[in-house]
Amino acid sequence: MKRIAFILLTGLGFFSFACAPQNPRINYSPSSSVTPAESLAIAESYRTHPWTPTHRNIWHQKDDKGVLINTPELSFIDPITRRRGWWVPGQENRGIPYQWGGFDTPKSFDDKMARGYAAGDIYSPSKRQQLGNAVSEMSAGVDCSGFISRCWRLPRAYSTREIPSICIPLSSYDQLLPGDVLNKHNEHVMLFVRFVGPHRQILEVYETGSPKGWRVMKHRIERSYLKKTGYQAYRYRGMKSPSR
Repeated sequence: MKRIAFILLTGLGFFSFACAPQNPRINYSPSSSVTPAESLAIAESYRTHPWTPTHRNIWHQKDDKGVLINTPELSFIDPITRRRGWWVPGQENRGIPYQWGGFDTPKSFDDKMARGYAAGDIYSPSKRQQLGNAVSEMSAGVDCSGFISRCWRLPRAYSTREIPSICIPLSSYDQLLPGDVLNKHNEHVMLFVRFVGPHRQILEVYETGSPKGWRVMKHRIERSYLKKTGYQAYRYRGMKSPSR
C-alpha cells in the first residue's frame, strides 16, 4: 500500500514534521496517584498542543487490517452526522484530535504524525458495536476515556465501562471537585473543572469527541443536560490533594 510506503519513508527521515516538544514540566508517566492540579494541567496540555500535519496524515480508507479510518480534517464531513472536521494540513493546529480507542501522549502523537499515521479517527455507530476491534493501529490521538486515563496518569486506557471500578461514586453533582469526572456507561466521560455562575447550574469540563468538535476541548455544559442524559459523578480513588 502507498500509505505503508510513506510510513516507512518517514521512519527513515525522508519527510519532516513540525511540532513542539512535549511540556517537560508535565509528567505523563503512570502513577498510583495524581493531584487535581496535575490532572487539569495534563488536560490543558492536550487542549493547547500545537502540531502541523501534512496531507499524508489524512486518511479515508481501511488500514492493512481492514479497519476503516476517517480523519477529522476541515474538508471532511461525516456522512452520518454531517459534522465537519477541523484541522488543516500545512498549518499549525491546536489540540490533539479525537481517535477511537486512542491513548497517545502529546509526544507519541507527534511521533506518529511524523511517520505518516492518520491524525485522528472519528466515532461511528459501527465502531461502537465493534469496540476494540475497530481501533486502528495506524491512527493517532485520544478518545474520551483514553483522555481521562491520561489525565489521571493511569497505566492503560480505562473504558467508560471500567471507570466506575476505580472510583468513588458521588451522590450529587454538588460534590464535584476539580479532576472528578462525569461518566455515562459505555458512551462518554468528561473531566470536571469548576462550576460557573450562581446556583451551580453550569459546569466547565474538558472532553473530546463531543458534539462541538473532534478534539480535546474545554467548554461549558448545562447541569440539566447532564442529569437528563444520565451522567454519574465520580471521584478517582487515586486523586490526592490537601483538601481531600
